[in-house]
Amino acid sequence: MSLSSHLSELKKKHQHLSDAVEDAQRAPGVDGLQIVDLKKQKLRLKEEIERLTA
Repeated sequence: MSLSSHLSELKKKHQHLSDAVEDAQRAPGVDGLQIVDLKKQKLRLKEEIERLTA
C-alpha cells in the first residue's frame, strides 16, 4: 500500500469516527464512555495522519 493510499484510508476512518461521535452525542441514552472511546480513536488517527504527513 502506498503512503498516499494509506493516508487516504486513515482520513476516511477519521471522518467515519467523526460522524459516529456526532451521532452518539445526539442519541439519547448513549454511554458517555463509548463517546470518549470514539474520540480517543479519532485522536489517535489524527496523530497518525499528522505524523505521516510531517
